[in-house]
Amino acid sequence: MKTKVAKTAVLLVVLVALYSFNVPKGWYKAGSAPEMYEIGIEKGAGIDGSNAATIRSEGLHVMGFGALVQNIKPGSYAGKRIRMCGYIKTEEVMGWGGFWMRIDGQKTCIPLAFDNMSNRKIKGSTNWVKCEIVVNVPKNATNIAYGALLSGGGQLWFDNLTFEIVDNLVATTIPYPKEKDAQNEPTNLAFEY
Repeated sequence: MKTKVAKTAVLLVVLVALYSFNVPKGWYKAGSAPEMYEIGIEKGAGIDGSNAATIRSEGLHVMGFGALVQNIKPGSYAGKRIRMCGYIKTEEVMGWGGFWMRIDGQKTCIPLAFDNMSNRKIKGSTNWVKCEIVVNVPKNATNIAYGALLSGGGQLWFDNLTFEIVDNLVATTIPYPKEKDAQNEPTNLAFEY
């Protein structure tokens, strides 16, 4: 009887180890509901059979989102346009997923730039898809935060992230605010039209 209990306990530990994810070094969990997601590395799940990062909901009908995040100082990216590329694969994503990037400035809660792929959401089940985010990093930037997010149920994997400085011929992917949308003066402050 004790042997059977011990074997069951060992099997349970092995299963938990196989199906639980460790957060990769240099990254951390975040989001509006990170406790509703398993977030970390899945061994052998990468685009080439190596490891991949993953975000998996604990149920299909999850409210909120989970994210895997990394922060860096702007350094050589300050005053430049940068592109983050990578690959995303999804399974049964009920809400949406994608990469995201936020450029922070000093003493402001409003990002200097932000793109979370909300205008090009990845939904459902997909094979590996190349995705990119292109943003300007102002000279006064103090932090670059980036990663991947999953909103709602399902699972998202991401792999092979790269960063590069690009010239201004490469269009930004930021859905808002666009410089062309900026007005010279305040308009319609009484909401009459």
